[in-house]
Amino acid sequence: MQEFMGTDIFNWVVLPLLIAMARIMDVTVGTIRLIFVSRGYKHLAPLLGFVEVVIWLVAISQIFQHLDNIMCYFGYGAGFAAGNYIGIILVEKMTLGTVVIRIIAKKDTTELIQRLRAENYGVTTVLAEGKAGPVQIVFSIIKRKDLKDALAIIHTLNPNAFYTIEEVQSVNEGYFRATNRNRGIIGKVFPFISLRK
Repeated sequence: MQEFMGTDIFNWVVLPLLIAMARIMDVTVGTIRLIFVSRGYKHLAPLLGFVEVVIWLVAISQIFQHLDNIMCYFGYGAGFAAGNYIGIILVEKMTLGTVVIRIIAKKDTTELIQRLRAENYGVTTVLAEGKAGPVQIVFSIIKRKDLKDALAIIHTLNPNAFYTIEEVQSVNEGYFRATNRNRGIIGKVFPFISLRK
């Protein structure tokens, strides 16, 4: 009887949890892999793809061995959903790549431009015509790790400015802000990760 109960607990609780954990890991790795592919990290993406597929094979083999156990299906689905969420959270924590900030401001941007340049951001300006009249467009291509600081400057000096942020596939030359942050052991091993709060 005790052996039967132990088997029941394993089949209906432990096994579905293990399948869920495997799915969380492989979907999280898959989400990160897709970001690496889109941002040109061609050496890391295949390695992550290998890990992702091996974990997936382990999970799916357990499903096929226990086709009569509906809890395994729930574990598989729950792990997939949680893996997507965790993957997105981790990607948000990563400061990979470069972005372009495009600011369209109605008010004078002289102070904003001076401050951005004083903080060593490269800035390009263009005079343009908006719906309500003349506007100034300010472009700055920055490292993603500096995005939070740049946005703080924009919100302080031109809080009502309309701006967009877009991923940049590659950059040739330009001016980039030098950051002297103490990134700790994780930052040294994985320089694309920032442990932001």
